[in-house]
Amino acid sequence: MKTIFSTKSLKYNVLLGIALFAGFTSCKKSDNDYDAAGNFETTEVTVSAEGSGKLLTFNVEEGQTLQAGQVVGSIDSVQLYLRKKQLLATGKGIQVRRPDVQKQIAAIEQQITTAKTEKKRIENLLKANAATQKQLDDIVAQIDVLQKQLDAQKITLVTTNEGMTQDNEGIKLQVAQIEDQLQKCRIISPINGTVLVKYTEKGELVMPGKALFKIADTENMILRAYVTSDQLSQLKIGQKVKVFSDFGADKSKEYTGTVAWVSSKSEFTPKTIETRDERANLVYAVKINVKNDGLLKIGMYGNVKFN
Repeated sequence: MKTIFSTKSLKYNVLLGIALFAGFTSCKKSDNDYDAAGNFETTEVTVSAEGSGKLLTFNVEEGQTLQAGQVVGSIDSVQLYLRKKQLLATGKGIQVRRPDVQKQIAAIEQQITTAKTEKKRIENLLKANAATQKQLDDIVAQIDVLQKQLDAQKITLVTTNEGMTQDNEGIKLQVAQIEDQLQKCRIISPINGTVLVKYTEKGELVMPGKALFKIADTENMILRAYVTSDQLSQLKIGQKVKVFSDFGADKSKEYTGTVAWVSSKSEFTPKTIETRDERANLVYAVKINVKNDGLLKIGMYGNVKFN
């Protein structure tokens, strides 16, 4: 059987196909008409031990939310505490042995006062020819010797006190060092965030620098996108832009982002990133701050439209 197509029918089918293709390509272009693309990241901090000893407590679990300043663990600090007590006792001993200058020189001052009184009596007797010049000379010499003894003792006592003061200051500095080491035996979260990785467990022996856990600020995400040189004129720090998360399966959500940083140096296009101009070899990195509503994840793809 021979099939016959009319010219009118063929022309209609061709026009219909062109219209469908144009509509499909137009729709596809509108869905992907973004100015830049990239991946979501955030501020990550690896918390390490600052003291050495057994990890006595460690209340950290992966996925746990921590607050900045929250104490999550402690390192054995008994020896440090005992060392601090010893230093404090030494400081008290120094204070007890500190000489009382006034009491130490009181006896000599009394002798000088008595000698001066005797000098006046001899001077009066000498005027009445009841004493000799030698008696007056002897009492004057005695007063001079006592005065020199008093001056020497004052210098000795002041020097001793200054030395003890310096020793006590040294003790205070050592106590401050111990207190700093005791403080570092407390494991504290440095930021608000979510625990990503836990590297150690309670009861393990840790040393300064040993990684304990990694925490990330998942409330404030950063989209690291890449733009071409001709797009730089459209961006400035603090500018508001539209960010679209890529959840896959054509699902996305719009967020408001703020341009926080634009690189001053170009780099080769990362293999995982597609810019608006695919022919561009060099691009510039851009960081865009985005407030997370709980749906954004580290490593997720995102797209940007400049306002």
